[in-house]
Amino acid sequence: MVRDGWILATAFVAGGIALGQMLEPRLALPLFVIAAFFLFFFRDPKRAIPDGDVVVSPADGAISLIRQVSDSQTRISIFLSVFDVHVNRSPVAGVITAIDYSKGKFQNAMKPEASDENERNRVEIKADGGATIIFSQIAGLLARRIVFRHKVGDRVEKGQRVGMIKFGSRTDLILGSEWQILAKPGDQVLGGSTVLAKRNAAGLVRDSNLNL
Repeated sequence: MVRDGWILATAFVAGGIALGQMLEPRLALPLFVIAAFFLFFFRDPKRAIPDGDVVVSPADGAISLIRQVSDSQTRISIFLSVFDVHVNRSPVAGVITAIDYSKGKFQNAMKPEASDENERNRVEIKADGGATIIFSQIAGLLARRIVFRHKVGDRVEKGQRVGMIKFGSRTDLILGSEWQILAKPGDQVLGGSTVLAKRNAAGLVRDSNLNL
């Protein structure tokens, strides 16, 4: 459970108890329901992290879009509803080389243009082996706070918890041509557990040559 969940749930339970004692017990019910929702929303289950030279999903949700954004890059977009776990995880093991937070709109995160127009936090990770992975946390209609707990120079492990986006939102992952995409639109994915891509043979050879 994310700490915010306990704090918000406790506040609403306390408010419900106070309201019930001062007025009528039945008036406390809506506050108890809200408290239960916060406990559900801020859940943080353990995940089995797969081995191997693979990219795991940075978030729970449904893959809404896979699009070629250049000759060498592919974008995978994952939409998170309010019913999904909103804790974000690192897609690969490596070192954070750049973080770029941008203010923006709060339009529907399902729209393709949300990647460039909504409030977002863009993180570049230099993966073990040399590839650069770009991971973006993107706010949606309801999201008003993006949390990211690391800084440039920090090392992260594959599947490690790195932050969250509060309420409905989206995450984008941009992968280079060294990765073979295994996911497809419509797939339901789990953060830190579902494999989205694996290193292809050309990428392994290129990284091997770089390390000589």
